[in-house]
Amino acid sequence: MNTVAVTIFVALFLLVTVLGFVAARWRRGDLNDISEWGLGGRRFGTVVTWFLLGGDLYTAYTFIAVPALMFGAGAAGFFAVPYTILVYPIVYAVYPRLWSVAKAKGYVTAADFVRGRFGNGTLALAVAVTGIVATMPYIALQLVGMEVAIAGLGIRMDVVVPGIGMVHHLPLLIAFVVLAVYTYSSGLRAPALIALVKDALLYITVIAAVIIIPSELGGFGKIFAAANSKTLLLAPATATNLGPQAAYATLALGSTLALFLYPHAVTGLLGASSKHVVRRNAVVLPAYSFALGLIALLGTMAVAAGVKAMPEYAAGFKAYGNQFAVPALFLHAFPAWFVGIAFAAIAIGALVPAAIMSIACANLFTRNIYREYLDPNCKPAREAQVAKIVSLVVKLGALLFIIELPTNYAIQLQLLGGIIIIQTLPSVILSLYTNRLNPWALLMGWAAGIGSGTWMAYVNAFKNSTFPIQLFGLTIPCYAAVSSLVLNLLVSVAFSWLFNAVLRTPPSDMTVEADYA
Repeated sequence: MNTVAVTIFVALFLLVTVLGFVAARWRRGDLNDISEWGLGGRRFGTVVTWFLLGGDLYTAYTFIAVPALMFGAGAAGFFAVPYTILVYPIVYAVYPRLWSVAKAKGYVTAADFVRGRFGNGTLALAVAVTGIVATMPYIALQLVGMEVAIAGLGIRMDVVVPGIGMVHHLPLLIAFVVLAVYTYSSGLRAPALIALVKDALLYITVIAAVIIIPSELGGFGKIFAAANSKTLLLAPATATNLGPQAAYATLALGSTLALFLYPHAVTGLLGASSKHVVRRNAVVLPAYSFALGLIALLGTMAVAAGVKAMPEYAAGFKAYGNQFAVPALFLHAFPAWFVGIAFAAIAIGALVPAAIMSIACANLFTRNIYREYLDPNCKPAREAQVAKIVSLVVKLGALLFIIELPTNYAIQLQLLGGIIIIQTLPSVILSLYTNRLNPWALLMGWAAGIGSGTWMAYVNAFKNSTFPIQLFGLTIPCYAAVSSLVLNLLVSVAFSWLFNAVLRTPPSDMTVEADYA
């Protein structure tokens, strides 16, 4: 065990734990109201929302997985950078409308909006369940990022507890018990406050890494020279196959369209104090994309450093594969005290999004399943209490992914996350601009998209999220989320036209145009 690094790691972890409990008194509100507990009372300004969304979207698993993809696959792993740039013009143009109608009508989730827009509980239920299912493995992957960081510190993961026997992943268990308690106590205020510390540690780590590591390796020229030349560029298209370039482009496009449909992203936006805060954040959040580009280069630096060949890191690579590239690089390049800071940034970077994701899932279950179908007359205090309990259950479920199932199983499930959540785009995004889409047609499109996307992932044995589309003799490797969304849109629009023409039923819309202004 790296004693110095562990000491600093634990000290920083204790600091954010204290902040998590202090957050209950920060911008005090009635936490027995779900909008206060689950959205922070919609009072977060530009700066807090920036940290909250940054902590929400740029996670521990991003810190581990993006460099790992660059380490193993090269240029293909860089798709994460352009998609996090492309997404913000969409946020600027579209999401202030969602914030405005949610504020006007008291909506807490995207499914609340769908319920109000169409008066159809079944469609709202589909949107809510889709959000929960897509988010659960995402929470589990935050645990993976934390586990890799803890392994890098040399902390034993198996402990014998008297009367229980061997307890696996004990540090993770302790960390998420703490997370569960302060999330239950403070709601969205906890990750919002902790995100300030997380992002400060993240930027310190990234800036130090891109200055110190290249200087130790002889500069970026030598770093890129050491990389496999075949992985520095994407293979070119041919006359019959668009190849990796099409896969890269569709991965970026599909990820762009899916990102802010995730419940945790919607929760972060709806916690803003105004639509102007949403727009300002769409302008300044690309600063994180710049940091992400630097983080991605850590994978190439790890190749140049030759970390995989170092015998002292063999166990880490055996257990975690390429995901151990960044921890191995930091252990090689930094003194023990800074390793503690860097690994704390990764671990805290898991706590913040995991907390927001669990709150978002709890909001969806409580508002769109419990209140809609189980207890329509529940009081606000009961609603908040159910949300708090569900947030605990969601964390426990994510923990079971890691404790009971192989890590790669959770990663395979996450491949479905973008494919699944993007199917809510017609119901949520298009419906911000028109109520002429028929809710039953949208439900049919959703089912077609979910079915086709899942089938494509299944054919790939959940190991690859791109699927070759054959069109006029041309093979187009396409992210399954994009091709399944196209089918979803075709079904939704075609059957909306048909149902509207035959049934001629007026829209059941509880919103008015002034709500969106």
